[in-house]
Amino acid sequence: MTPEFLTLEEIELATASIRERTSLRPRLGMILGSGLGPLAESVEQATRLEGREIPGWPAASIAGHAGRIHLGTLEGQPAMVMQGRAHFYEGHSMPRIGLPVRVMQRLGVEILMVTNAAGAVHPDFAPGDLMLITDHLNLLGMAGQSPLRGPNLEEFGPRFPDMSQAYDRQLQALARQVAQAAGLVLREGVYACLAGPSFETPADLRFLRQCGVDAVGMSTVPEVTVARHGGTRVLGISGISNKANLDGETLTTHEEVLQAGEVIVPKLSRLLRGVIRSL
Repeated sequence: MTPEFLTLEEIELATASIRERTSLRPRLGMILGSGLGPLAESVEQATRLEGREIPGWPAASIAGHAGRIHLGTLEGQPAMVMQGRAHFYEGHSMPRIGLPVRVMQRLGVEILMVTNAAGAVHPDFAPGDLMLITDHLNLLGMAGQSPLRGPNLEEFGPRFPDMSQAYDRQLQALARQVAQAAGLVLREGVYACLAGPSFETPADLRFLRQCGVDAVGMSTVPEVTVARHGGTRVLGISGISNKANLDGETLTTHEEVLQAGEVIVPKLSRLLRGVIRSL
């Protein structure tokens, strides 16, 4: 196993490990962020796997990320739901973080729903809000940390994938319709991915705001990049976990993020289930 980039053989080995445990062929993939994992427990007729059981799978080690995979049905759709994720700051290479999405693609996933707990950058956003991700700022990728680094896997997509519509516009429209029908307030905005694990300084946040960013976190963008390279449609939702600390007057903690998840999960569940029912 090379730490630098993924090979097709590694992807096939991980995929075969899952196929040995279930006959399900998921159409829908879902990755649940910090504190948002309880939704995975509602997967019906589920086969549940620990990430460490799958060869090469990037292990999650952070509170709020169980590292468990649920394969079953959600609202009648065959689904593969990741209860938590691994992060770049945990020491994984960026291509390794993309392995779960590659496996989903090999299993037949057509639509990926990615969620995260994000800090507000927009001053009007408050903890507990949901934000539809309309675009992202890939600062890690700009610095050279791309999950597509290494020999291109032609079986999945082109060497230079287009990212002008990273988040599927039809799925965004569907999410808006579902939110309106359910009486949910759905913010919209640009998500920025930083390396972490330190939270942002006030200067960081002011810089991001000047760049047009509305929420910030430490995940999601690598997975979306891999998904789009392989032609998988993406819907992204951020759960706002803490208020923008533009003046440096408040402290941000991971415990605060997890507590916000308790408020966010019921709303997120209603939104995602409504979108899935409408697929």
